[in-house]
Amino acid sequence: MASNSKKVLYGLYTDEEDLKSAVKTAGQSHLDIMDVYTPFPVHGLDPILGLKESRLHYLGFIYGAIGASFGFLAMSWIFTRDWPVMFGGKPYWAVPAFIPITFEMTVLFAAWGMTITFYTICGMWPGVKAKTLDDRITDDKFCVAFDVTDASDADVDNLKGFFTKTKAAEVNVKNI
Repeated sequence: MASNSKKVLYGLYTDEEDLKSAVKTAGQSHLDIMDVYTPFPVHGLDPILGLKESRLHYLGFIYGAIGASFGFLAMSWIFTRDWPVMFGGKPYWAVPAFIPITFEMTVLFAAWGMTITFYTICGMWPGVKAKTLDDRITDDKFCVAFDVTDASDADVDNLKGFFTKTKAAEVNVKNI
């Protein structure tokens, strides 16, 4: 086995309520969940897993502020210093006319910045092969996964018992 590969024990569930119940049980049993995979967002799963709110929206604000500043300052420089042209008697520095482009630059920088940040954090660049445990997770199955790379046989048997107790439809082991 390669040094960077993991041995993962995972259970598949057919119902989101069974999944949420299993995650609650794992938390009460102090089991260390590697990850939970679902085909669609499951309402109420984040607090059960103890996940904090994403800070991506803070970066979105920063990227948007950079875009607004860039757009406004670029138009100010272009229309007052680089290429001052009188349009219909308006002054060179016509701030109300800059608002639509400033808004669009805000949206553009925020969207691109958050997208690039999200892809960087998640490692989802073009050409990267996704490591999936089971193709059915993206279709109609819910999954709880445990990293058992360094786990003893007794720990693996304990986790298999956990899946049986929490009504997992299927339990598998995979090296990723």
